Amino acid sequence: MSLRTRIKICGLTREEDVDACVDAGVDAVGFVMYDKSPRAVSPARAAELSRRLPAFVTPVLLFVNETSANIAHACMQVPGAWLQFHGDESPDQCQKIARTLGRLWIRAARIPIDPKGVEPPFDLVKYAQDYSHAQAILLDAHVDGFGGGGKVFNWSQLPSNVNAHLVLSGGLNAANVVEALRVVRPCGASLGVDVSSGVEIAKGVKDPSRIRAFVQAVRASDAELAH
Repeated sequence: MSLRTRIKICGLTREEDVDACVDAGVDAVGFVMYDKSPRAVSPARAAELSRRLPAFVTPVLLFVNETSANIAHACMQVPGAWLQFHGDESPDQCQKIARTLGRLWIRAARIPIDPKGVEPPFDLVKYAQDYSHAQAILLDAHVDGFGGGGKVFNWSQLPSNVNAHLVLSGGLNAANVVEALRVVRPCGASLGVDVSSGVEIAKGVKDPSRIRAFVQAVRASDAELAH
């Protein structure tokens, strides 16, 4: 398993925030294509922002139950973007859209915050198997609506035998990400992290100091593991 944790900052809406992410050394940035989100941007705006990205920083477009035509339109505007499916899209729908557009994709899994009240329990092993064509499974807290709402789920409930690359999301920040990495890192083939509200001063407005602190915490965790 790779010891370097990949980092994605999601929900970008401003040029200065894109620049702060790049300066901090993130691997990917996310643009929300879901108009009900307070962090939503248009495909044209995502294109403007993504043009600021240097080589080897990947743009990711987040969709929730979007039509194939609208996804294709957004992809035309943002060449090379990965797709992130956050709605009720089936494995076949995700794979068909991604294959048609020639894009890599991530599938969000909505993990219950209180699994004791969920019947049947969420089966992440089966979920990863069902979405085996995804490049990674993103783990987010299940709240009303779509997206994790900055909520943390119980990381220790995750199984240790998930046959997939994992991306941990949901309520992460510089203060808790090291512990999150310690708990979740052994669960899958590799581990990345995805943060949005944990580096914000307002919805859709990032804080450069919080971005730097988050990245530094992740890299410190990587360095500790390497030794």
